[in-house]
Amino acid sequence: MKNQIDFLLTGRHALFTDPITRIGGEKTSYHLPTYEALKGVCKSIYWKPSIIWYIDRVRVINPIRTQTKGVKPIKFNESGNDLAYYTYLHDVAYQVQAHFEWNMHRPELEADRIDGKHYSIAQRMLDKGGRQDIFLGTRECQGYVEPCEFGSGKGAYDDVDELGYGLMFHSFAYPDETGLDALHSRFWQAVMRFGIIDFPKPTDNLTLDAQNGMPSRFVRNMSAKDFALDNNIQSVSQTEASL
Repeated sequence: MKNQIDFLLTGRHALFTDPITRIGGEKTSYHLPTYEALKGVCKSIYWKPSIIWYIDRVRVINPIRTQTKGVKPIKFNESGNDLAYYTYLHDVAYQVQAHFEWNMHRPELEADRIDGKHYSIAQRMLDKGGRQDIFLGTRECQGYVEPCEFGSGKGAYDDVDELGYGLMFHSFAYPDETGLDALHSRFWQAVMRFGIIDFPKPTDNLTLDAQNGMPSRFVRNMSAKDFALDNNIQSVSQTEASL
């Protein structure tokens, strides 16, 4: 089935937060976009609970540059604002190649596995810039998407054979994608070769993921949200009447 999309992702700033640098309220971005952040972009373009997006690879187009800004986040323990410094990526551009597969942990949505339907909708939504707002890591970093041919044009790191970035956050293992009533976080050793990062594909088997170089860590207990076909929480007439 047709299930792959290529798109150009751009933005003035990006903040793919490194959890190690968040101690004390400061935030510093990874130099590379995380798998989970790119997956979130795909879900903002188009998503249904019957499909799962997988990021195949990403190509870095613009040079990696950072910019530090003073911000005033809200204090959680008292009223008022605090002062912190966030280090963003500046003027980013990426070519992303991704595909979706059926979510086999959603047997109640089997009737929605229609070949061609979701691909056609995803392509239309990509042409329109996404169904929802696109964010580059955090809400304050607005992103923009448009169709492209992966590998086209000149990239800033096309001639660099290899750059290693050490241990990075990869993605979350959500209950509706693993069948487990728990949330786990995955990590991996990130490497960029000739400007391209090839992401390992996560599975619903965390032990197998660890054997493939993606160790995971338990975060908390969590259960999957229930969905059903042709079952709206509130009808359209009720929604309009409440407006």
